[in-house]
Amino acid sequence: MDFRYGLDDRPPPLEWFLLGLQWFAVAVPSIIIIGKIICTVGPAGACDPLVYLQKMFFVAALFMLVQIFRGHGLPLIVGPSTVILIGILSSPGARPQALHTAILLGGLMLAVLAWTGLFGKVRRLFTRRVVAVVLLLIAFTLTPTIIRLITGGGAEPRAGVLFAFVMSLAMLILYRLLGGVWRSTLILTATVAGTVAWHFLFPAARGPVPGAALFSSFFTGFTTALAFDPGLLAAFLVCFLALAVNDIGSIESMNVFVNDGDRGGRLRRGVLVTGLTNLAAGFLGVVGQVNYSLSPGIVASSRCLSRHALVPAALLMLAVAFSPAAIGVMEAVPPVVVGSAMLYILCAQMAAGIMVLTEGEGAGGLNGGLVVGIPLLVAVVVAFLPAGIVEAWPPVIRPVAGNSFVMGVLAVLFLEHGLFRADGKPGGTGGGKGGKA
Repeated sequence: MDFRYGLDDRPPPLEWFLLGLQWFAVAVPSIIIIGKIICTVGPAGACDPLVYLQKMFFVAALFMLVQIFRGHGLPLIVGPSTVILIGILSSPGARPQALHTAILLGGLMLAVLAWTGLFGKVRRLFTRRVVAVVLLLIAFTLTPTIIRLITGGGAEPRAGVLFAFVMSLAMLILYRLLGGVWRSTLILTATVAGTVAWHFLFPAARGPVPGAALFSSFFTGFTTALAFDPGLLAAFLVCFLALAVNDIGSIESMNVFVNDGDRGGRLRRGVLVTGLTNLAAGFLGVVGQVNYSLSPGIVASSRCLSRHALVPAALLMLAVAFSPAAIGVMEAVPPVVVGSAMLYILCAQMAAGIMVLTEGEGAGGLNGGLVVGIPLLVAVVVAFLPAGIVEAWPPVIRPVAGNSFVMGVLAVLFLEHGLFRADGKPGGTGGGKGGKA
């Protein structure tokens, strides 16, 4: 795949800022949604919603800046981990301090393992077929989330579905017709236009949170004393192993586009920074962070591989962390618009996964097709399992067995390197073409 800007290229100032706004628009919804979920249905007394969101923006901004310049150095969006979210929601009776201790120690474990180089050896597991499946899994496992977003925007579900269909189709048509900076910033402009259109069509939709202060500090509620809960620590150990799989998959999926021979070094540095960030998140008392596998879809749709395009997004997130009023304004973006933009991004995500799969030897016959197809079906089944079934599972296995993405990744690793390994050599890890200015 050819890119308008390569990994170390610096886009022109205006386009650089607009691309950064686009990354910012993609990063915000997960922070807002997961933060509100934890403060609404998480353990009692876990957080004050506004302060919690400020802390999440602060941690995510620093995480992104450090990853760009001292970590993996890739254009990967970062944000709160759904695996850790599941771990928190699966521990309703846990004390907040015990949860934050588990997150802190889990981050420390990741950092130590990365520092010793152990995770660098895991890179061999991510062959071309595995990376392709990781890219495809994102689209499949986010389907339930998109359905909830487009049917829960405050209007009738059928109105949300119709709006999402029209908005996504319009974005695909504009992608085909536009070029240059307009194509690169299509997600941002569509999000703004979609928000205006939705509020015009459905004026009863909720607006910004009133009464929020323009500037406010959030340096309170630190984890200054550790609280050990053996059962909770065991459950979060499993969560962080799943987070590591997620993080490695995200880094490797982007390495396919870069293909400059520094995969091992990037993997070690990236996981090390992820571990240290989770340690900081535990200290600040917020959910753990991870690199998002959604990023290749954004890179493929904008054709911009430059890591510098994420700098404006990180700086904006850092500024928002000190402004409750700004957080209130961002909450005015309707869920249906977020879901429509995500649906467009996942179209590019699917295309990127298929491109990786079809390069070289492709899927590799019937057995190779099973290696690709079975994990996708496993992920779909887990993603649509009724909540009551997942909640009935033992708490120790629930964070992994109930996470469709992790189950899909574990399934493809087992099939590629276990069950079907004897049928031929696993696909190579060589990737697509490097970016072009």
